[in-house]
Amino acid sequence: MVDITTNPSCEKIEDTYAEAFNGICCRVIVTADDEETLKRAAYDATSTPGTVIGRVEGGIECWLNENQTPDSRKGAIIHFWFDKDDPGKFEKELSYRIRQDILVKPFTSIFDASINPTGYIKTLKHVGHCGDGYEWEEELYGRHMIVVPIAIPDFLIERELGYMKGIMGANFWYYCNNKKSVLECGRAALKAIESVEGVITPFDICSAASKPETNYPWIGPTTNHPYCPTLQNLLGKESRVPKGVEYIPEIVINGLDLESLKKAMKVGIEVMLENENVLGISAGNYGGKLGDHKIHLKELFP
Repeated sequence: MVDITTNPSCEKIEDTYAEAFNGICCRVIVTADDEETLKRAAYDATSTPGTVIGRVEGGIECWLNENQTPDSRKGAIIHFWFDKDDPGKFEKELSYRIRQDILVKPFTSIFDASINPTGYIKTLKHVGHCGDGYEWEEELYGRHMIVVPIAIPDFLIERELGYMKGIMGANFWYYCNNKKSVLECGRAALKAIESVEGVITPFDICSAASKPETNYPWIGPTTNHPYCPTLQNLLGKESRVPKGVEYIPEIVINGLDLESLKKAMKVGIEVMLENENVLGISAGNYGGKLGDHKIHLKELFP
């Protein structure tokens, strides 16, 4: 590894690539009467990045004002992602997020926000029937809605939610030598990425880059040990941590198409490069053995 603390003339961007994967995504609008409830519903429903353990993961694409939602209330566009082309399994897993994190919040509703969907998930079986047979269907706000009677009436969800094919797991790492820069630089990059339509950052600032090879397969992916700064002395030559680097955070991005992903990676990295506390930029990959796509970092900056 180059000693990037003593070689200021070297390029900060490593000649490597992010490895990304095909997935399917539901893009929905969640609305509520007030901002606090909306944020709780949006954050709770997207709080657990789960595709690496066979579950749904999500993220917030953007916030909407009253002029941008079907029912003229405050809203948010949320993505829900699944890494297998299995709409039946996706439908069931998605229902847990909706039932446990959104339906239970006061006066919330869900509308489809898909773009050119490849198929539709029907919401009656796993969500609508929370009404125990007393639910009904009604045309509201120009949408075909299911009304689920609950104790503070009532939860509304569109009868069909479109799903689209997209790309998951694009990422970049940034090398830091102090704790403050981990959060400040990461948050600045996340803010820049918010400007890109059609993408989410399911982990926000991720502190635990992983690898598929593991001594404990029942856990799933475990720590990417060559990139753990505290293991440098133990690993010796096996360590891949550059000299002077004490932290290697990761930003993971899911997007509806490759163009959006590349744009999001570029704007995020550009923000990083403006900060002298970011010592270098890299990315996570698996030697090209697992992912469906390779996104080369240097190609983002022709």
